[in-house]
Amino acid sequence: MIIGITGTDGAGKGTVVDYLKTKGFVHYSARSLIVAEIERQGLSVDRNQMRLTANELRTRNGNEFIVKQAYERIEIDGVTNAIIESLRALAEAEYLKQQGGILLAVDADPEIRYQRVQARRSASDQVSYEQFLAHEELEKNDPDPHGMQKAKVMEMADYTIMNDGTVEELEAEVEKFLTKYTYGDNS
Repeated sequence: MIIGITGTDGAGKGTVVDYLKTKGFVHYSARSLIVAEIERQGLSVDRNQMRLTANELRTRNGNEFIVKQAYERIEIDGVTNAIIESLRALAEAEYLKQQGGILLAVDADPEIRYQRVQARRSASDQVSYEQFLAHEELEKNDPDPHGMQKAKVMEMADYTIMNDGTVEELEAEVEKFLTKYTYGDNS
């Protein structure tokens, strides 16, 4: 089973990935690919540069490039159960689904998400709440044709988890998702 994960920043995508890894899934990170390209170019890693670099990669290589790279790696590695994190462009989600993958979206209240990103303090998260919301608006529907359309990608999700609670509650929701897609329980 290949699971593509999409969602808003700070919603808990990484926590979902960590949980799925305990279930035998192998993690493939779009962020790692983008950060490697930024570092190769000698640029600073921040949220805006990550968006611009991802757009540049899509412009040069096709809008499905990032997820396609993950699929190539999965095939080389001979992995059966994988997670591709994080799909942000429509062509990525479409490619995932064409390959038989399942798209999982994770979301949460914006204030909760902002508190979470401030707590993790990665280089791309060091922004004010206003900057956080402005970045989010741009990433929901980037005017660049090779940019992010997170809102539309999330609408394509096969399953959505609202993560406004505890880690235990999130893990229980992931179990419901796995039950539905692993065992065909359509409840």
